[in-house]
Amino acid sequence: MKNTILDKTKLVNSVFTKVHERYDLMNDIMSLGVHRIWKNKFLNWMSPQIDNTLIDVGSGTGDIAKLFSNKTDHFTEISCVEPNKEMFLAGKKNLVKFKNIQWYKSKAESLPFKENKFDFYTISFGIRNVSDINKTLKEAYRVIKPGGRFMCLEFSKVNNEIINLFYQQYSKAIPFVGKYIVGSSKPYEYLIKSINDFYNQKELAQLIIKNGFSNVEYRNLSGGISAIHSGWKI
Repeated sequence: MKNTILDKTKLVNSVFTKVHERYDLMNDIMSLGVHRIWKNKFLNWMSPQIDNTLIDVGSGTGDIAKLFSNKTDHFTEISCVEPNKEMFLAGKKNLVKFKNIQWYKSKAESLPFKENKFDFYTISFGIRNVSDINKTLKEAYRVIKPGGRFMCLEFSKVNNEIINLFYQQYSKAIPFVGKYIVGSSKPYEYLIKSINDFYNQKELAQLIIKNGFSNVEYRNLSGGISAIHSGWKI
């Protein structure tokens, strides 16, 4: 079990090291820009208020933190957590002008914060990459304040046969596009496999409940290509 976790950690780290320079470009190409719509819907469902605190885990280039800050007129304390060194440096550089955003290089399974600290915990297209999803969810529960909210945006399972047929065919082309854009198809072969191997919407909701959250629900986006999960710490 420990070897499996270590292998996944190394694999995920190598994937993001290879793609960090073209990460945003590839997201736009792969989703035809739709990921930006998904992320706006994610923030709209959160409906953050001025003075809310946020921890954004697996922050990447910081797009969720930036949206959250903009929606609250920058009157928020935001902590971005990113485990990969290259992505961490890219995100920190990208949001260097945001004085209300602090960056931490850390794993989702072991966060460098006291308990009951944040109003919101977000993880966007990152939870399928963690080495231990139960530890990650337990840590999320620990650092969220009572009355605070867990929000997850992740690729999911398509619930429409026609959309799924198109999606599966389109997915096969992504590694070839990745090879052209970033010089290697392997990170995107991992991406497609990680999506196919990940939990469906109901299974992920049950895991969130299992790790302490209440009033758990989800919303499908684009027919289930991705989904938003929400849970509360009561």
